Amino acid sequence: MLDQRGQLLRAALGFAGLSLPSYDRSLHALRSWLDSWRGIGDVERDMAHQGYDLQLTHYDERGWRATFYTTGMEHSITSATASAWERTPWHAVQGAAREALRQASRDG
Repeated sequence: MLDQRGQLLRAALGFAGLSLPSYDRSLHALRSWLDSWRGIGDVERDMAHQGYDLQLTHYDERGWRATFYTTGMEHSITSATASAWERTPWHAVQGAAREALRQASRDG
């Protein structure tokens, strides 16, 4: 079950994933925030508040994998809640967080 903070994060990640025109100032501001190291930190803290740990791994020039695990669980691929592979770290974190929150709202 997501609390209000989790619901707001899910909404922000959902809007950031939309393909709206680039001249939309609100969406541009949202993407500028989320598509940064600061955005990764904010998403990580909000996900920690929801009970998830983040593992972010860089694979040379191939890309990044972000994986969220339930806090307090052993971090193995079998205990992963959600994972995403992308060319940038912020898109990997956003994709994995979006999937984890989608599962949490479906299960709750």
